[in-house]
Amino acid sequence: MDSQELLSLCRRRGFLWPAYDIYGGFAGFYDYGPLGAALKSNIEEHWRRLYVHEEGFQELVCPLIAPEPVFEASGHLDAFADMYVECEGCGETHRADHLAAGMHDNPASLSEEELGKLLGDNGVKCPSCGGALTPPRRFNLMFKTPVGAGSAKPGYLRPETAQGMFVNFSQVYRYGREKLPVGAVQIGRAFRNEISPRQGLLRLREFSLMEAEVFFHPERKTWPRYDRVKDEKLPLLPDGGSVGEMSLSDAVGKGVIANEALAYFIWLTLRFASEIGLDRRRVRFRQHARDEMAHYASDCWDFEAETGYGWVELVGVADRGCYDVQAHLRHSGADLTAFEPFDEPREATEEVVRPRFDVMGKLFKGRTKAIAEELSKLSPEEVRGTEEVGVVVGDEVFKVPSSCFEVASATRKVAGEKFVPHVIEPAYGVDRILYCLLEHAYRKDGDYVTLSLKGSVAPIKAGVFPLMARDGLDGVAMEIRETLAVAGIAAYFDDAGSIGRRYARMDEVGTPCCVTIDYQTKEDGTVTLRDRDTKEQKRVEGERVAAAVAEAVARSSPAASGGGM
Repeated sequence: MDSQELLSLCRRRGFLWPAYDIYGGFAGFYDYGPLGAALKSNIEEHWRRLYVHEEGFQELVCPLIAPEPVFEASGHLDAFADMYVECEGCGETHRADHLAAGMHDNPASLSEEELGKLLGDNGVKCPSCGGALTPPRRFNLMFKTPVGAGSAKPGYLRPETAQGMFVNFSQVYRYGREKLPVGAVQIGRAFRNEISPRQGLLRLREFSLMEAEVFFHPERKTWPRYDRVKDEKLPLLPDGGSVGEMSLSDAVGKGVIANEALAYFIWLTLRFASEIGLDRRRVRFRQHARDEMAHYASDCWDFEAETGYGWVELVGVADRGCYDVQAHLRHSGADLTAFEPFDEPREATEEVVRPRFDVMGKLFKGRTKAIAEELSKLSPEEVRGTEEVGVVVGDEVFKVPSSCFEVASATRKVAGEKFVPHVIEPAYGVDRILYCLLEHAYRKDGDYVTLSLKGSVAPIKAGVFPLMARDGLDGVAMEIRETLAVAGIAAYFDDAGSIGRRYARMDEVGTPCCVTIDYQTKEDGTVTLRDRDTKEQKRVEGERVAAAVAEAVARSSPAASGGGM
């Protein structure tokens, strides 16, 4: 389909508006109009139903700005960058790897020099004016901002919601009764200073994410509900293979998907997508190639949808190992470990830093005990091979020579073991999902347009129309709209134009059904209920209108199938 045609409908009907349009717009930013805001909220609420209400994950809300050390630990300061080129003629900037599409399996994996040579060898010029391009340069995608006045500390708008959940692992773990697996989720805004945002909602500088961080014991990556769904089939595109349907159990058993937990959340992604209305025939899971996957990930799959722009990534589901929690543990010094008790206490031998009191007493006199206590808290790695170490006691720093301590073995009884949890992360891009949902729902018959949205996500559930805006019909229609509103059903009153034009307006924005109040209503209290997709009409008693509308909406909503596939 013509993507511009859909975007035109979105602007005209109040789904999406270009941000700050009266000032010429602002690339990479969109406003959601009334219908878009409602659709987005409904998508998010359905995701919350699955991850928070059904799976029992903890929902967090973390700040949009984080201090610099967070992104030093996560690696974003060093590695969160894309390469760009600039036109020497018109000054336009372009993503360098995008210009190399089709010239290499993964242009983003190349160095600046390699990518520059690839573009040069293929004679790539500026897409805007045909001018010569500069060599590729790296550009960090985070927005930096000073926090506070005067000697302000550097902060960054978060490029994802994940870090807030990683740094809160200890609280999530305690709130979850110190049992694994345990999950945290967050729905919220994120920011990336994209080099050349294009394609409407598919590449934005401010966008919404729905992310889950699920923490596991490293050796037990399974999920309680896995056995219920292990025979469900998924459209998989493995690295080096072709798209085919495969059950979860076969995919895990053959090593196509790394483990049962990852397979479960891949399936849950497909369930979510199907329930909100994405076309099952136009989606797939594509496995990351080895040179595409993060070095710390053991497996990663992108959930993709086919659109007018080609195949678009909507969700990433990855086994990230212990990388994220371990990075914050090392950088902050906080204890972000989990604990597993043994059935019976065990003897464990470990290396410890042992003070030598006979030597220390001659050097530190009455301060020996206090210094020795702090010295014994150090790890063998911190002191091994050093000539002296610094020890803080109160406000004083004491330099302790290596003659005052030794690294020795000690045997003790232990009740369990500490470990750094592993993480499986499903990360959903809300804006991309919303756009693809609209495109998959778009139907056109001649000039007549219908959005066949699922009732559960449709921004308006019912249109309410008086046949004529007189003779008291409009008053009855307003009463019915209020009845629906009290029942929690989003209804829209419209008395302008012919009844056919009003039906067309509701069909165009995806409203599942319409209620028409006519002169027969005044005689017997019945109203006409019209179905969007079948165009069928039937008479319904006025006192049953809320129930009848709810049934019509439910026929195309997840509740109708009990939340299954």
